[in-house]
Amino acid sequence: MRDFAALHRTGDPLVLPNVWDVASARLLVDAGFPALGTTSLGVAAANGLPDGVHAADAHTLRLTQSLATLPVHVTVDIETGSVDAAVAVAAAGAVGVNMEDAMGPVTTHAALIRSVKREVPHLFVNARTDTHWQRPGDLAETLHRIRRYTDAGADAVFVPGLAGPADIAAVVAAVDVPVNVLFLPGRHTVAALTDLGVRRISTGSLLFRAALAATVEAALAVRDGRPVRADLPSYAQVNTGPHPR
Repeated sequence: MRDFAALHRTGDPLVLPNVWDVASARLLVDAGFPALGTTSLGVAAANGLPDGVHAADAHTLRLTQSLATLPVHVTVDIETGSVDAAVAVAAAGAVGVNMEDAMGPVTTHAALIRSVKREVPHLFVNARTDTHWQRPGDLAETLHRIRRYTDAGADAVFVPGLAGPADIAAVVAAVDVPVNVLFLPGRHTVAALTDLGVRRISTGSLLFRAALAATVEAALAVRDGRPVRADLPSYAQVNTGPHPR
């Protein structure tokens, strides 16, 4: 975990792409990213399953096992999580997990964090709170929750949906551990988040959704006689063997 934790730097944050399969991961490794996360929406949707209800747990574990063969740190989104899930992905080669509270009881999520750190102390636990996700933000509740999760042993805290500079600065000031922010196109820049003290910037489902949009765009271009972008990965680039560690 130490090398992965060291990537969470003030002034030089970890920009963490989130992947849904080995092909997307390999191209991002080739692009020079030192760490990758998984996206629970991407993994679930790619397998025709709903996100957020642990329907894709088996697929996530298999993906973790495959990603662990790549020369990159891998952290895994295990949704609300469990001790068993954390132990399983750690055994498969993950260096970290993302666990969300889904706005459940603070004590329950804090207890889970504590249990995971007891069972797999080397695993980097990114404790997510959903105070700003798909709902109006509640800064006071956010600060309460992230402090409780940090006290329980979380190695970082994650507040997806957090957008305003003042709120981000308040979250960064409230805890000593790295703060993870979900990149929101049109709302964030890496430079601005860096200046606010954010130490980890993740893409969540953004890359997966962008890939879906690009798929439809290319198909429509073929159908309608418009140009298709020429700078695509080649067949040979995609059809190479796995990267050894």
